[in-house]
Amino acid sequence: MFTGIIIACGRVKAREVQGGNLRLEIQVPPEWTEPLGRGDSIALDGVCLTVIARAGDHFVVEAVEETLQRTTLGTWTVGRRVNLEPALRAGQALGGHWVQGHVDGTTVLTDVVDRPGSRLHVYALPEAWQPYVVSKGSIAVNGVSLTVVDVAPTAFSVSLIPYTLEHTNLGDLQVGDAVNVELDILAKYIYALVKPYLKRWPGGL
Repeated sequence: MFTGIIIACGRVKAREVQGGNLRLEIQVPPEWTEPLGRGDSIALDGVCLTVIARAGDHFVVEAVEETLQRTTLGTWTVGRRVNLEPALRAGQALGGHWVQGHVDGTTVLTDVVDRPGSRLHVYALPEAWQPYVVSKGSIAVNGVSLTVVDVAPTAFSVSLIPYTLEHTNLGDLQVGDAVNVELDILAKYIYALVKPYLKRWPGGL
């Protein structure tokens, strides 16, 4: 379990395809102080993966075919900045929202609007995600816990403060770039519970 509060950005040091799986070697920054060992969970751009090796300032994870199909990991190149968040430990503050590290899919950045003191990102909204994305609700983009600003039939927007732009890789994004998205788990459970009853309502699904 995670909260969407990014601790630091690492970089892809090496990548290797082995039998359909992708092994990634990630270099952590000098300021990294979080305990991280073999078998631990860590979120990379919002994707929960298991550390299979750790040495010095780097660690290794492995992504299977399902993960590569649902996320951006397969497109990562050496040198890419990666958002890092270790798994939430008992007693730690929940600073963002409940994030599982189970990415629902990818979408693309369609517009960027610079505003005084912030930057607005607009992302394409697939039809299947529409019931789970609401204005002022929570969403994780590349593992970053964000608040939805507005929702349109085919798009949603989030506002990024300078700290987020500097300390995550969202500040690196250009229009057309793909991102990992995890929808709010609470919204998914609630929708699953009420969906059978919506068909009984006039104008329902």
